[in-house]
Amino acid sequence: MPEYKLVYFNAKGRAELTRWILAYGGTAYTDERVELENWPERKKTIMTGKVPMLEIDGKQLPQSLAIARYVAKKAGLVPEDALRAAYCDALVDTVSDLITEGHKAKTSGKSEEDGKKAVREEFIPNHAEPVMERLNKHLGEKEWYTSGKITWADLSIASYFGEETNGFSSKLLDKYPALKAHIQKVRNLPKIKEWLAKRPVTSM
Repeated sequence: MPEYKLVYFNAKGRAELTRWILAYGGTAYTDERVELENWPERKKTIMTGKVPMLEIDGKQLPQSLAIARYVAKKAGLVPEDALRAAYCDALVDTVSDLITEGHKAKTSGKSEEDGKKAVREEFIPNHAEPVMERLNKHLGEKEWYTSGKITWADLSIASYFGEETNGFSSKLLDKYPALKAHIQKVRNLPKIKEWLAKRPVTSM
């Protein structure tokens, strides 16, 4: 088995989906969390100068979704059928777009409180909730989003919408019962539950 090292900041951010996938697959890896004061020096050693970055036997793989897709394939979380795999990509890309918009909102004001207000009053109703409504309707009574078994799209949705630090309270999720139940089901998977219990506590 290859030797993996995932390099990111001490945050969930763009690396958390990959961490969930690695946990689900029971894959051993080094979770290198770079503190901000150490980033200028560490940055010099990274091909693109950006994180997340996955080292695979010393070879660097950049870009968060390329990394997540690679480890998802290794974990059997990408459908073999090309169209179903494309549907997974579409869902993961949708979540990725929301991560970008949410970050813009969080950093749009002069203070942390301004950012929280922008998330609550602009991002959630105008960007997140329309997606949540579609996801809730699309899932319906199905067990998983794109096929008869779990995929990395299910992990992407649960890992993002299940975090209160992203602005998704339990009360908000109550409006979308199918989505909420799906999130809880994924979070209760034994290896995911184990990861959630042991991962470092971070504000982002």
